[in-house]
Amino acid sequence: MSTTRSALTEADIRTLVKGATADERAAAAYKLCRAVEAAPLGDEDRETAAEILRVMAADASEMVRRALAVTLKASPLVPRDVALKLARDVESISLPMLACSPAFTDGDLARIARLGGPVRQLAIARRPMLSRTVTDAIAEHGGTRAVSAACANDNADFAEAALQQVLVRFEKHERVLAAVAYRNVLPPSVSERLITLVGDQLRDHLIAHHAVDPETALGLAVGSAERATVDLVDQAGRAPDVRAFVAHLAAEQRLTPSLLLRALANGHMAFFEWGVAELAGVPHHRTWLMIHDAGPLGLRAIYERAGLPARLFPAFRAAVDTFHSLEFDGGAHDLERFQERMLQRFLTQPQSTAREDVDYLLDKMDAVSGRARADAEAAQSA
Repeated sequence: MSTTRSALTEADIRTLVKGATADERAAAAYKLCRAVEAAPLGDEDRETAAEILRVMAADASEMVRRALAVTLKASPLVPRDVALKLARDVESISLPMLACSPAFTDGDLARIARLGGPVRQLAIARRPMLSRTVTDAIAEHGGTRAVSAACANDNADFAEAALQQVLVRFEKHERVLAAVAYRNVLPPSVSERLITLVGDQLRDHLIAHHAVDPETALGLAVGSAERATVDLVDQAGRAPDVRAFVAHLAAEQRLTPSLLLRALANGHMAFFEWGVAELAGVPHHRTWLMIHDAGPLGLRAIYERAGLPARLFPAFRAAVDTFHSLEFDGGAHDLERFQERMLQRFLTQPQSTAREDVDYLLDKMDAVSGRARADAEAAQSA
């Protein structure tokens, strides 16, 4: 092994094999590992180096074995059998190898993830690259910390089924759900499932960064409950394609008069415009002109064309008129104050709105007013 012997003396090798103390052998092991890593080795020298590494891995001293694991944890020179032996060693030796060593096959890592316990699982989950073979095993057998780390590792390749399994196993674990939600890429089915499990902040992130149509987000988050759907229009309204959102609701037969009325009473005029255009089969620009026509006929004509019930027209008329009479003032919490005034005026108009819709709007007004009071109190105490 000429290249290595240029850096090491025969005495170094004898010390490694027959050194009287663990300290002496560990020092020789460290020196040899550094030399092996630095020297360009041919095939014969590689085999000689492998035999010396096997001697180190079998040494009774933990210090010697740790010198090998730490120094050559990322080296391609470590034979697979040596890496597997070290992976079964104490954690101070096994973890550096499991975290970095290229000696392991995907099957090796998957098997260790199944059987090796939570600490070894975590080391594997943080590796620079993980194949689907490994992530499948982590998704099925990993503990909370390992699964969270693997999901947070965007160089970990997860199959769609594995991510779905993670959501089933950890549907109540916020840390794991957040790790999945913040992955760079998610299959739509995983994003849609996540929306039913996470809170508002993560739901906002999913809608903004992943392939989740706003209408799908709304449908999954609230089912058929229109009240909650309207509340979520504020979130989905940040998506650029309101037209597609409305078209989906129409296709699902959820673009109801009640939904439109509640949305309009909350100031969601764009949603109302596109909803009426969809139901009427009239282009949006023409619908806009008719809704915002200063005369009395435009809104009624497009309203009737959309097939909306005659008994609710006074309520829609009052809502549109109220919208036109209000302006944003440009201050802090502008939208909340606008919605509060909109709801107040709308609810004081003579109308034939369904009782459940009125109850909903009253609840909404209470919520908006509560937020406004809380903001005012916070400003005074600041």
